[in-house]
Amino acid sequence: MNHNPPLGSVVQGSLSQGIEVRLHGDVSVEDMRVGKFLVIEGVRSRFFCLLTDVTLGTTSPRILTNPPPPEDDFLHAVLTGSSIYGTINLSPMLMLIPDAQPNPNATKPDSALGSFTAHTNSDVVLLPVKTIPSHFSQVFDASERDFRMVFGWEDDPLRKNFAVGQPLDMEVPVCLDLERFVERSNGIFGKSGTGKSFLTRLILSGIIQKQAGVNLMFDMHSEYGWEAMKEGKQISTVKGLKQLFQHRVEIFTLDPESTNRRGVRDAQELYLSYDQIEIEDLRLVSRELGLSDASLDNANILASEFGKDWISQLLGLTNEEITEFCETKQGHKGSIMALQRKLMRLDSLKYIRRNVPQNYIDRVLEYLDAGKHVIIEFGSQSNLLSYMLATNMITRRIHSSYVKKADRFLRSKDERDRPQQLVITIEEAHRFLDSGIVNQTIFGTIAREMRKYFVTLLVVDQRPSGIDNEVMSQVGTRITCLLNDEKDIEAIFTGVSGGQALRSVLAKLDSKQQALILGHAVPMPVVVRTRPYDQDFYREIGAVDWQDLPDAELAAVAAIARSDLGF
Repeated sequence: MNHNPPLGSVVQGSLSQGIEVRLHGDVSVEDMRVGKFLVIEGVRSRFFCLLTDVTLGTTSPRILTNPPPPEDDFLHAVLTGSSIYGTINLSPMLMLIPDAQPNPNATKPDSALGSFTAHTNSDVVLLPVKTIPSHFSQVFDASERDFRMVFGWEDDPLRKNFAVGQPLDMEVPVCLDLERFVERSNGIFGKSGTGKSFLTRLILSGIIQKQAGVNLMFDMHSEYGWEAMKEGKQISTVKGLKQLFQHRVEIFTLDPESTNRRGVRDAQELYLSYDQIEIEDLRLVSRELGLSDASLDNANILASEFGKDWISQLLGLTNEEITEFCETKQGHKGSIMALQRKLMRLDSLKYIRRNVPQNYIDRVLEYLDAGKHVIIEFGSQSNLLSYMLATNMITRRIHSSYVKKADRFLRSKDERDRPQQLVITIEEAHRFLDSGIVNQTIFGTIAREMRKYFVTLLVVDQRPSGIDNEVMSQVGTRITCLLNDEKDIEAIFTGVSGGQALRSVLAKLDSKQQALILGHAVPMPVVVRTRPYDQDFYREIGAVDWQDLPDAELAAVAAIARSDLGF
């Protein structure tokens, strides 16, 4: 039973179109905001709902044609609640019903909106909405207890929950279930300047802190590993993941000079060789290199002749040797010469070598196997050609290794052979997952495989409409900041039943520190004020350097430590 005063009464609605609620006369329509959470008290169930629209109504059109004067407060008071009133539209998301016999083994049935059965309270069960409340059921503000029953709490010993933010009008945490989050590929979307990078850093921090999996991050703009600029008028920086989790994060760099200039500590070099480049990698960057289909067809001929060393061999051929090769191997001279000319651009990439002293990708795999999180920085090599080539090359080999590990685990059924759950983070994701190339890249394969080989994606993008629809339908959890383009908004709700009611919610987000979260890792769609990524956050996750603590706080911590040691 809710002890707060009711806000309104259910007057009409349907399961597909939502519930219409007429506000009581003492409730101001201005207090009702899109994205707010309300609870409808039904006869047998309580319905946890999301406010999707606010409207004004009158009992007679004559009031609209002859409205009362603005200064006549008495007439306004007489009309309010009887002749003029406010209405709100609610979308029921979950049913909260009494549970006389809780079942600890209850399953979590999937749905497009992420609803699942969850025993977060001993006497309440959460179920997907299959019906609607009756006429004149009373509507109340959602309480803190309601939120904790639905979204859990961060220190739940049975789950790896991580507080990602708070509701727009309450001071109560909204948690992601990180175990469910890493099970599938996920996306963080929003137009430029809405805080995608800070939100991504927040989520990755949660995965590291809760040990829900290991991360491989392709840091295109050097924002995640070490300190990065904070948005705002004042020039300031925020800490990177290496600074917060010094012993659990390793940084590799494709541009050691740039990384050293930024003062990054303990970064390791990473080089790739020509013999590690496959034709699949070149097909992905064919637009950036200007390669035609004919050139790629002739690349297959060269690879058949020279094996893995075909690029080095090609770059060393003279015109006469190319002519001789084409006469004997049925290649096309013009296409091979164009291919040679275009591939010479690879010499300008700082991390590409004719020969490398060791296999650096194997070193990355060793860290991942040890449970460490790896960030690959690009420095000055952050152009699209360089980013797409290196990211595809490294991911393809790591995925191949995970396929072998997963097969070994399936044969042995030994938990010691179980691979660490791996989350690969990529920016500019539509470049890899565009409809024209998604079937030719390793990222399309990973997205479609879901969790089959213990590898999933975290895609970060400002143009979700550029991602293939089939891939978007496989994205488990979508964390979306403000989007204005209609195509992008439509793409967010690809494969989501009932997504139409959420479009207005997404379009009305603030441009900073607000996001709509829906999908596999939350029981229902929710709009949150995202958690700040600041000194308070560093303390909350227990990752503060000693030098950052004030003297008084440092002395207190030292005193506690001495007490624990018996001094």
